[in-house]
Amino acid sequence: MPTVVIREDESFESALRRFKKQCEKAGVLSELRKREHYEKPSVRRKKKAMAARKKLLKRLKLFQQE
Repeated sequence: MPTVVIREDESFESALRRFKKQCEKAGVLSELRKREHYEKPSVRRKKKAMAARKKLLKRLKLFQQE
């Protein structure tokens, strides 16, 4: 979990900015969105397979254009 200690000469806004950057780097928000609702393992596998297929088709399309 990201933590920020406010320095003596630091404003709250800059500390908040640092905290947001740390959260983004640690992937806190994406993890929160992923765990917001329970997703069955079968649905998770389907989504993963669809994402892989989409990525593959995108690559094939890119190579065909060249």
